[in-house]
Amino acid sequence: MFKKYQPVFLFLLILFSEQGFSQNYDNDKLPSSFHAARRQELRTKMEANSVAVIFANPVRNRSNDVDFQYSQDPNFYYLTGLTEPDAVLLIFKETQKFDSVSTQELIYIQPRNIAAESWTGKRLGVEGVKKELGFGTVLTNVQFSDIKLDFTKFSKVYHSKLWEDVRNGKDDEGDLYSLIKIFNEKSEGAKKTKASFDFQTIMAELREIKTAEEMKVLKKAITISCDAHLDLMRCLDQEMSEYQAQALVEFGFKFNGSEYPGYPTIAGAGENTCILHYISNRKKFVNKDLIVCDAGAEYHGYTADITRTLPVSGKFTDDQKKIYSIVLNAQNAGIKACKKGNNFRDPHNEAVEVIKKGLIELGIINSPNDFMKYFFHGTSHYLGLDVHDPGSYGRLKPGQVITVEPGIYIPEGSPCDKKWWNIGIRIEDDILITEGEPDVLSGKLPKTIEEIEKMMNEPCFLKKN
Repeated sequence: MFKKYQPVFLFLLILFSEQGFSQNYDNDKLPSSFHAARRQELRTKMEANSVAVIFANPVRNRSNDVDFQYSQDPNFYYLTGLTEPDAVLLIFKETQKFDSVSTQELIYIQPRNIAAESWTGKRLGVEGVKKELGFGTVLTNVQFSDIKLDFTKFSKVYHSKLWEDVRNGKDDEGDLYSLIKIFNEKSEGAKKTKASFDFQTIMAELREIKTAEEMKVLKKAITISCDAHLDLMRCLDQEMSEYQAQALVEFGFKFNGSEYPGYPTIAGAGENTCILHYISNRKKFVNKDLIVCDAGAEYHGYTADITRTLPVSGKFTDDQKKIYSIVLNAQNAGIKACKKGNNFRDPHNEAVEVIKKGLIELGIINSPNDFMKYFFHGTSHYLGLDVHDPGSYGRLKPGQVITVEPGIYIPEGSPCDKKWWNIGIRIEDDILITEGEPDVLSGKLPKTIEEIEKMMNEPCFLKKN
């Protein structure tokens, strides 16, 4: 019966899509001109007589017939803007001729499929990718097997990661499994010129410097994140649990337009403040607990990364204040070092010196080298499409966005006075490197002891005043 009316359904679907339904959706995504410019910038960094082959991310299964929500490969998204799976992009250094078409790029994408779209949503299809993403030569993924391309003629074949654990859809000749298999078969004779590492290096160079268009989206993600953390400060209650703190923050993300968290939210209280990537979030609060909330919203692919440490009672204890002050001073020292021309490790080194001195003064360590018992991670990483974005880790340059996130973690059983046990504190902000002073993009979020305690006394939107 469905087949009988399929032409009618398809006509209505096309008609409705042409009526401007997209006007009711996001209108602030990166424009197709941005992605085209990024492809051209990649092209300028490629060797003469070379090709780059970039695959979309796999679809990942959660359980049985339920998949995880799809997340595009950041490099693929950066170069295309496409958020659909089962696609491959080819970028050529020089113009190539295929039959009657001359082009410097080809993209193979999922075809329209009205039956599938009724379950999982509209696909762009060939015409949609041309219109919305600005590509000139667009083919369906099942046509990739027909490509007449001799990879051995290229001096270098750049390529993205070739996933080995991709599911094989037996009835889908255009899925990612098939695309990778076809590429491997057609490039068999070019093993010596295939260069995945070189591709990743070029992409790191490109992505570590943010354009004005990217900064607009990234700042939106950071603003959403700051507002959610502010709600947590106002609403945190010692009768809550870690998962309720997580729910508060993630509600703020979603309510203000974030598609999803940029990474699993860390909401660790008490002894869990000393676990860096604790994400279970099942503990109930105890009166004098601290909670480390490390959470960032993702907006149109770009993610914030912000951490605040809060007292669930609304007031820090004297011992907590002493450790907190060391971490805050270390972070401020690190932020001051976020200047053009400095080495990437300079913010970390500055933060370390403050932490060494502070821990010795409190008698928690006896030797400066013992600081790593309580601060054992780096202070900074790049930020952008990935929460740990790729970069060169060389000199700091204007346009880079990095985090500054020192911490002190003193788990139970540590070789120091028991009064310090289970105090874990981290403070993290997102910093834009400029031509002058560092720009603290998450600076609207309080972080001094006085500011936090004051904010935690403000009215909560969940409670009647």
